[in-house]
Amino acid sequence: MAIPAPQPSIAGPAMDRRIEHSAWSLRRWPLGARIGIAAVIIGTACLLLIKLIAGTGERTLRLPLEQISTATVSQGLFRDLIPLNARVVPRETVYVDAIDGGRVDRIYVEAGDVVAAGQPIIALSNTNLALQVIQQESQLNQAISQLQQNEIALEQNHLVNERGLAEIDYKILNLQRAMERRETLAGKGLVSREQRDEIADELAYYRRLKPIQSDSSRRQSELRARLLPAIHDQLQNLRGNLTVVHDKLDSLVVRAPVSGRVTALDLKVGENRAPGDRLAEVTPDSGMKLVADIDEFYLSRVRTGQTATVELNGTPTDLTVRRVSPQVRNGQFQIDLDFGAERPDALVAGAAAQGRLRLGGDTDALLLPNGQFIERTGGDWLFVIAADGQSAQRRQVRLGRRSIEQLEVLDGLAPGDRVITSDYTGLDAVDRIVLTR
Repeated sequence: MAIPAPQPSIAGPAMDRRIEHSAWSLRRWPLGARIGIAAVIIGTACLLLIKLIAGTGERTLRLPLEQISTATVSQGLFRDLIPLNARVVPRETVYVDAIDGGRVDRIYVEAGDVVAAGQPIIALSNTNLALQVIQQESQLNQAISQLQQNEIALEQNHLVNERGLAEIDYKILNLQRAMERRETLAGKGLVSREQRDEIADELAYYRRLKPIQSDSSRRQSELRARLLPAIHDQLQNLRGNLTVVHDKLDSLVVRAPVSGRVTALDLKVGENRAPGDRLAEVTPDSGMKLVADIDEFYLSRVRTGQTATVELNGTPTDLTVRRVSPQVRNGQFQIDLDFGAERPDALVAGAAAQGRLRLGGDTDALLLPNGQFIERTGGDWLFVIAADGQSAQRRQVRLGRRSIEQLEVLDGLAPGDRVITSDYTGLDAVDRIVLTR
């Protein structure tokens, strides 16, 4: 039987070659490394899946189109005006306060009365003050009396010294004459030498005494010249203090400090008022002015001399800023406005007036109408509507000057941009708004 010939292999020569595994095959890696790589792959897949589900990560809100208001950025003239809510107040008000306090005994006038300067308006009584005045008056009178006695003593010492010096001069003169006569008689043998020596000794004594008395008189005169002015000054001060003490009792009768109208007086007979308490207000007849509260944002731009226009009694009236108070209270500062040459008649204190204050001239600028959004954003960001009008994107901007109607755009917007200008309450954390119809 014939043996069949061997058949060629179907696989060919490649089937007989040994397969070599790549060095990067996972089977050749340690088990821990393969687990770590698998975790990375799974984490990356999860992140991709979350992004696919959540989108781009923007915080989006849907709003109906009819619930918002919009405005378009444009180039134009910026009118540097701000709103002004002012009130009419007296130009000057003089406050009347209790100096030492006391019990209200009598009220001579009422609010609204016209008074003259120095006219009594209130009478107070204060027993403790009266006793203090009596005690202080006694002490001052004692001090004045002591100083006067010192002055009298200085004058008396001065007179005594002057009199003593005059007596010494008189003695010397008499003794010189007597000595001359004794010398003549002694030459004729009519007077004893003993009598002549007695007169000579007495004359020598007074001559030695005169320089001592002169020096004492000089010292006393210098002391007197030095002390008398000081005594006179002290006497004047004490008399002034005595006047002040008397005035304390006089101050219990409160008088009008100036002529004018009593605008405030709320007292009852019998009530007690402490020192420094407000008793009344008197308004001199010096006219009226306007006072306005301005937002602190404009503090650095408001200054004296700027002009304003308000409506008073239906008539536009021009005013000038006279004073700017730098103190800020509750987010506002206060300014005083004065009328020009013509002042309106029949102005009533407390009346309200509205108008506009001009901070500067008109300038060309990129403008955006003012809106409620500025209160929420402070002018740092806005929602700009897309060209298709379907959405609005949050955008960082930079705004400059503000007026009652306009905002100056410095950066972040271009002419033709449409901006949402309605209230932004609740939109602080929103990046994109989808506008629905």
